[in-house]
Amino acid sequence: MTAEITWLGHSCFAIRSGKHELLIDPFLNDSPVAPKQADDVAADFVLLTHGHFDHVADAVAIAQRTGATIVANFEIGEWLKAQGVAEDRVVAMNTGGAVDLAFGNVKMTTAIHSSGLPDGSYGGVAGGFLLQLERQRLYLAGDTALTLDMKLIGMAGLDLAVLPIGDLFTMGPDDSIEAIKMLNPQKVIPCHFNTWPPIEQDATNWADRVRSHTAAEPVVLQPGESHSL
Repeated sequence: MTAEITWLGHSCFAIRSGKHELLIDPFLNDSPVAPKQADDVAADFVLLTHGHFDHVADAVAIAQRTGATIVANFEIGEWLKAQGVAEDRVVAMNTGGAVDLAFGNVKMTTAIHSSGLPDGSYGGVAGGFLLQLERQRLYLAGDTALTLDMKLIGMAGLDLAVLPIGDLFTMGPDDSIEAIKMLNPQKVIPCHFNTWPPIEQDATNWADRVRSHTAAEPVVLQPGESHSL
């Protein structure tokens, strides 16, 4: 069974796997590059890597509209419930933990980043997600610096890695190349770049470097574009 991943700008992705619709870090209505609004997306599950506004902005509204289950760390889970998300629609976890859900298995991985929530409250530790779908294994790094943990994450084999390359708030192109070498995915998609001027990057140049220095196939999407796995 194939899976399809669609970039919705910044760090927001939609993943379709079989009959399941996953939405990662929904930041749509206030994003200057999103091709859709929050009311236009489908979701059975919403996965949040950390609490910053540009990753959780539309999560509550989407969950309430669609009835989606939200997967996040414990502190974000408590915040979501305080915002009106039903308790049985929140899966709270933490770094290193894993859980089986209807679409497959999700494990929360280490990310080196901060995680304050939009109202200023503590958002727990930032993370990434390792997804085992029916036939595909995906790593969504979230906002992170380069870390040696990526070597461990890649040891079981990855069909796809999604990495930030914007620099300033996350690792940039140079460190992403080192990350790809450690992760050794078959394919890699960049994110968290070109949303605003401070994180502008040349994705074509980045892709050329990926081809030259790693064994991965770079897949550069424009917001709204999809790729099948």
